[in-house]
Amino acid sequence: MSIARQLANLGYGTRRETERLLATRRVTSADGAVLRDGDRVGHDVIRVDGAPLDPAPGSVILLHKPVGYVCSTSDRPPLVYDLLPPRFPLRDPVMATVGRLDADTSGLLLLTDDGALNHLLTSPKSHVPKTYVATLGDPLRGDEGERFASGALLLHGEKTPLLPAQLQPLGEREAAVTISEGRYHQVRRMFAAMGNHVITLRRTALAALELGSLAEGQWRVLDANETSALVNTARDAKRKRP
Repeated sequence: MSIARQLANLGYGTRRETERLLATRRVTSADGAVLRDGDRVGHDVIRVDGAPLDPAPGSVILLHKPVGYVCSTSDRPPLVYDLLPPRFPLRDPVMATVGRLDADTSGLLLLTDDGALNHLLTSPKSHVPKTYVATLGDPLRGDEGERFASGALLLHGEKTPLLPAQLQPLGEREAAVTISEGRYHQVRRMFAAMGNHVITLRRTALAALELGSLAEGQWRVLDANETSALVNTARDAKRKRP
């Protein structure tokens, strides 16, 4: 693939605009040598105005989403894309969110331009475990863990009970909940079914990935081992479910 096309696919401009970047000698190698469109060099070698390229095609981004940001490219701002390089939504294929966190939920959010990986992680058949920390309006009653783990909890307006979920109390009004589904506002509705309500909700883990100390609004690229582990978890979980 030509360098101009690589840059266009990464959102650096139209094909004509990226050809102009090359013509004006703004595209170089890591050692400063000016590159031409026909040069065959790796993604990690190319620089635009001296800066390394955005993450390579197929990358997975972990973003610490703050409350108030919307997982969309076209909704009312602020959007999660406002926290990322402006080229991300212009990539071909687009750097899309892996599922969604609603505006009132913060925490771990993945983005990728790998459509097959996105589908694997979000497929209802994959059942990738997700952990949330909820701050509650009322104290825990003590029976939430048993009810969540029963596989019999039925949400309002639904006909199929939830798959078993795990609850770990973290305080009188705080708990970590690990679910393997992605129903609409699921964790909030689970506590509502117990007569409680969620004040704040933050996703802290997805499979073995943890949010860790990553600050709100910051992001990082997953390494190959992290991505591989994520794929293996999704495939294993999919095989274990009927």
